[in-house]
Amino acid sequence: MKTAIYPGSFDPVTNGHLDIITRASKMFDKLIVVVFINPFKSFAFTIPERCELLRRATAHLPNVEIASYDGLLADYFNTRQDVDVIVKGLRATTDFESEFQQAHTNKDLNPRAETVFIPASQNTTFISSSMVKQVAMFGGDVSKYLPECIHEEIKQKLNSEFTAARKAAEKNGKQ
Repeated sequence: MKTAIYPGSFDPVTNGHLDIITRASKMFDKLIVVVFINPFKSFAFTIPERCELLRRATAHLPNVEIASYDGLLADYFNTRQDVDVIVKGLRATTDFESEFQQAHTNKDLNPRAETVFIPASQNTTFISSSMVKQVAMFGGDVSKYLPECIHEEIKQKLNSEFTAARKAAEKNGKQ
């Protein structure tokens, strides 16, 4: 049985992520989608929220499991002796440079950690969680960038966060 890990922050999960998840789930017997903490990013959704959104978005994929981890990917890989490979999605050459470096670092930290790259489908190469957050916070239509079953919830949360941040900024500016 071949098992793969697909790590990411998924803040929020997008159709680009779902494309990679769906395709990887067909290549492996089991795919574990792992929500990681990236200390260099700010998050709109908590880890439990991101895991729940992923569970709902992947409910139609019976061989997909959702997990979370607070630490190094190489360490998580080591804790799961049943895992064979790390799956990473690539949107553009800039992704490749970063992901290539991460793959070598993971391999250096854990010699068992092999990485497989899956290029994004042509219609999802421009979709990122950051872009989705920005468009949603300004009230733009993000429905085509997000899994249908969760897009309204994501849009509402991002819109309310932006509204609260804007009111706080206006309040601070008036003082």
